[in-house]
Amino acid sequence: MRIAQIAPLAESVPPKLYGGTERVIAWLVDELVELGHDVTLFASGDSKTKGKLHPVWPRALRLGRRGTDPNAACALLIEAIAERAGDFDLIHSHVDWVPLPVLSRTGVPFLTTMHGRLDLPGLSDVIGAFPNAAFISISDNQRQPLPDANWIATIQHGLPKDLLRPSYERGSYLAFLGRLTADKGPEAAMRIARAARMPLRIAAKIPRAETAYFKNKLEPNIDGQKVQLVGEVDDAKKQSFLANAAGLLFPIDWPEPFGLVMIEAMACGTPVIADRSGSVPEVVEHGVTGFIVDGEEQAIRAVDQLERLDRQVVRARFEERFAASRMAREYEGRYRELLSRGLREGFEKGAAISHLAAGTASEPFR
Repeated sequence: MRIAQIAPLAESVPPKLYGGTERVIAWLVDELVELGHDVTLFASGDSKTKGKLHPVWPRALRLGRRGTDPNAACALLIEAIAERAGDFDLIHSHVDWVPLPVLSRTGVPFLTTMHGRLDLPGLSDVIGAFPNAAFISISDNQRQPLPDANWIATIQHGLPKDLLRPSYERGSYLAFLGRLTADKGPEAAMRIARAARMPLRIAAKIPRAETAYFKNKLEPNIDGQKVQLVGEVDDAKKQSFLANAAGLLFPIDWPEPFGLVMIEAMACGTPVIADRSGSVPEVVEHGVTGFIVDGEEQAIRAVDQLERLDRQVVRARFEERFAASRMAREYEGRYRELLSRGLREGFEKGAAISHLAAGTASEPFR
């Protein structure tokens, strides 16, 4: 198949540092190419892919020149896919709702993977405007705010099996990896680690909008010993950061659609302690790959139970459930279904037109 993949422009594909969606897109494109498909990636010019890169903007917006209007970059992204839509059998969008008005008019089958939260005002209105647009969810829980959308599948994320290597030795600290925002739970992670008498290492980016939150709520508790801020980590540093941890703390306070860091930890053999929110019960197997908890008291007790979990089993369950090859094959199946449906509908439409033309041709002109 000739497949177009549309990526956000905030980060490169894959991202240099933080960025879950762009990582998933990179792995998906590479796996689809390995399956023999002709894949074109519409992304920033500093992206790297096994597919064909169509550079829409010179550099990822977050690491590019300050003051760049992201709407200008987005407009060029939509124009690029509109100009080239006819080159593809199918278009796969990862940029939410923005290109739907254009994609729905190209005549090319398309689907959209929703990567973010969907409990926001106004989204149901968009669903009503595009009732035939096909959507993929990344967890069943993610769908709940928009049950009337045309969901054709839930496809959980996957990452390459050889990207992160496991460690089967018990780690010496607890890890927190993610954005330093209140809903990700960094304050809770600090309290849990302190009560469990375990060191905490934090690998995270500080969003510009969260600078005050970091200064007021987090920085006073970072002493460089019991609580260390490592900063953002690339894939190489993430390997050792997660593999050497006794467990990953994931005390979220929002409906996380998936939580890529959970399966990254599992790939390293590292179990996860996560709050029962969003997709967590679909990703973590309680008592096998980690512990699902209701609040900090349970999380503190779970830290003491980490030694009970077999890190080899954690890694094995990652390979069985969350490999990028599995993810790509599931998407490939949905692509074929959409193409088959489009061909069938086109045939039925053509047959109806032919029948109508035959009927009118037999009548005399009036």
